Amino acid sequence: MLLLHLSMMDLVFFLDCKYVAIHMDKLLCGSLHFDKVVEGSLLNSLLSIKQGLNMFIIEDKGGAIAIMCASLFFLGTWPAVLTLLERRGRLPQHTYLDYSITNLLAAVLIALTFGQLGDAKHNMPNFFTQLSQDNWPSVMFAMAGGVVLSVGNLSTQYAWAYVGLSVTEVISSSMVVVIGTTLNYFLDNRINRAEILFTGVACFLVAVILGSAVHASNAADNEKKLSESTNTYKLGTDGGTERGKQVIDKDAPKDMENGASAECDTKAEAGTAEYLIELEERRSIKVFGSSTFIGLGIVFFSGVCFSLFSPAINLATNDQWHTLKDGVPHLVVYTAFFYFSISCFVVGIGLNILFLYRPMAGVPKSSFKAYLNDWEGRQWALLAGFLCGFGNGFQFMGGQAAGYAAADAVQALPLVSTFWGILLFGEYRKSSKKTYTLLVFMLLMFIAAVATLMASAGHRSTK
Repeated sequence: MLLLHLSMMDLVFFLDCKYVAIHMDKLLCGSLHFDKVVEGSLLNSLLSIKQGLNMFIIEDKGGAIAIMCASLFFLGTWPAVLTLLERRGRLPQHTYLDYSITNLLAAVLIALTFGQLGDAKHNMPNFFTQLSQDNWPSVMFAMAGGVVLSVGNLSTQYAWAYVGLSVTEVISSSMVVVIGTTLNYFLDNRINRAEILFTGVACFLVAVILGSAVHASNAADNEKKLSESTNTYKLGTDGGTERGKQVIDKDAPKDMENGASAECDTKAEAGTAEYLIELEERRSIKVFGSSTFIGLGIVFFSGVCFSLFSPAINLATNDQWHTLKDGVPHLVVYTAFFYFSISCFVVGIGLNILFLYRPMAGVPKSSFKAYLNDWEGRQWALLAGFLCGFGNGFQFMGGQAAGYAAADAVQALPLVSTFWGILLFGEYRKSSKKTYTLLVFMLLMFIAAVATLMASAGHRSTK
């Protein structure tokens, strides 16, 4: 009994020192019940703390713009990371499987922190509460958004190899704004200023045209470099590269980190024909001799997919089509993002396991065992998944506050991707003045489009 009394004393002392000092004698003597101590002191303390915490919801335009800027950086950086791995020779199937794991983990972390923090707000239940509610129509919209995003991301992974990181991101992102922003404007009950919003959409449309022109001009520059090259490589009849006798054997051991042969890593200057040839030898997706229209076709397909995922999340969180039963709260953005990421994960894992055994675009076959043993560059693929996951989550959080149409301003990610493309990959090095001129005008038009889209931000009431 003495030990019991002592343990109770210690616990009460920890919970409320002042209360213990006053009532210690009564507690030991049994004249004051322990549950009254807890109810009187601890319970009031915990209630006061809990009442001071509410679910983290962004409700002002300034906060929405700030979190969208963070989203912009994350969403513009993760494609550069995956492109780096592809250029080093890592199989895209291996990379995407790693990416999918941390992409889902980011959504789980957001749901368990922001979505479960503090008390629920009016008509905004916490994450765990919503999991048991009858909200399946909204859940299906969220999961449909995850499916189209996963297919779009998978498509761009191959498009980067064909048309380059910068142009891929510009065209696909601009299509998101042209199609997705228009849909979101009407779904959001026109809370954004139309005259400003659609001026930005028009700027993005011009950026698409300029992006296509940049790619065509840069492709012509590269073809000219290769045709004038005195290297032992030359363009084959099918557009691929044929090797001279001085080139090392095809089956020589590879440097898995750099993707190049360990015996012949010449590190040619970026922008030269030799650099382009060495890059083709290292990378996992072979693109020489491929039609320009193949690359652009993949880009435009991914753009259509990307255009639909944000409107799907909009429908999931705001139920504009009144699919929920009366009295059932709308999905909170964190819950919607969780279901969105679940479907994105399932599709990404399923398709890439299939592509291990039935690869596309000339990528070598692999196996699940080979994937598990491939640790070269895995940390970068996992980082890319986190960046994309948090980037998408922040975009949706900003969109719920300021309107999903304005949140599409994060499609300025090509500004970040172009920076990484030039800095890391030597894109547009030693190109013609025509290519440089088109590139500058494309980026300027893109900046103008983002500025006008941000300026159109509205405010969605959470009352």
